[in-house]
Amino acid sequence: MKPYRWLVAMLVVAVLGVIGAQWLAQQDQSTLGQVIVRSGGYDYSTTLPRALLLLVLAFLALGFAWSLLRLPFRAWGRYRERQGRVRLVEGLRALQGGHWLRAERLAAGAVDDPEVGAIALAAAVRAADGRGDDDAAQGWLSTLATRDPAAHAMLQGERLLERGLPVDAVNALDVAAAQPLPPRGLLLRARALQVMGRAGEAYGLLGALRQQAALPADGLARLELELATRSLHEAADANLLAERWETMPKALRTEAPVVAAYAERAVALRWDDAALRHLEQAIDSRWDESLVDLYGRLPIGHVDSRRASAQRWLAAHPASPALLGALARLSRKQGQWLKAQDFLHRALAQGAGAEAWEEMGAGFAAAGGESLARRAYANALHAARGETAEELPGRDLREKIYDRAVIEDRDEHGIPRLRP
Repeated sequence: MKPYRWLVAMLVVAVLGVIGAQWLAQQDQSTLGQVIVRSGGYDYSTTLPRALLLLVLAFLALGFAWSLLRLPFRAWGRYRERQGRVRLVEGLRALQGGHWLRAERLAAGAVDDPEVGAIALAAAVRAADGRGDDDAAQGWLSTLATRDPAAHAMLQGERLLERGLPVDAVNALDVAAAQPLPPRGLLLRARALQVMGRAGEAYGLLGALRQQAALPADGLARLELELATRSLHEAADANLLAERWETMPKALRTEAPVVAAYAERAVALRWDDAALRHLEQAIDSRWDESLVDLYGRLPIGHVDSRRASAQRWLAAHPASPALLGALARLSRKQGQWLKAQDFLHRALAQGAGAEAWEEMGAGFAAAGGESLARRAYANALHAARGETAEELPGRDLREKIYDRAVIEDRDEHGIPRLRP
């Protein structure tokens, strides 16, 4: 108890003693009862209230004496706690600066503090890892496991995940499953499950991560997008793919990486109609060059219907390199190489790169134009390196002007779009 509390207690006792003495003086002593204590042949008698008051005062005096006796030891204990926390602060500063040996030594001086001992042990583990002493790190971890199992599980899980052992990391985090994992533990578990190829389970943790604000809003949105994409790629069958797709928020189902993952996995599971339907819906609702490129690349049939959809989009996006390239691929699949060649020239004039040149080379090679095919493939290599491509022979000035000329491109509000 602090000194001023003792002072207040003594004042209260003194006031109560004065009030009690006055009350006793006003009472008839014969009616208060007698207490007789016989010791060593002597009898001591007093009234019952006085005996009780003396007993209380005796207990208070003994308590005060005991506190005075403990005062040096308590002062020494507080001094050691302050020194330990000073060493911990210095150790954390050394750990931040990369002074591993000094950080470990200073942290070791604070491990006996019951309040900050777990923090000191975690710092000692990181310092031992920093200097590459795995035996020392394991020793500190063993001590931390007995002191704070949850902190031990999270630290061990993080260390194992950094070393590329996600299964062991999840097992380490499961040790603390008896208690709800804190936000950092949930995030570690989600990351480990993602690396293990179990993104569907990790996606199920997003609700808890959002509720506990484990990440800022933009970071959580990126993680949600990443886990959604991976979970669709990992779907084992069409039913699971459909279930995961339908349970995702509607806004997420318009994101290009998520739509692309669904379409690619649906095609791999021979669910071509669903892949095309959702791709077309996503492109209609939000134009995205990567989805348009995927639409033309999908290794499936329905060439005529895909070509018709692409022609419909061309009226609104005449300068889209991805759309022109998709039309070129679909035209070549229909056996219309000359039309595909025109689309590819227009795509290149609008900024298409190495992939358009590769498609050009493949088309010339299939048509028997080996020389032009070699030049197109060489241009693909130049474009990939950021170098200037060489023009192919046979295109006159009128055709070059046509390749670059596009109809004015307007947005949904009728405002012309500026070309880059």
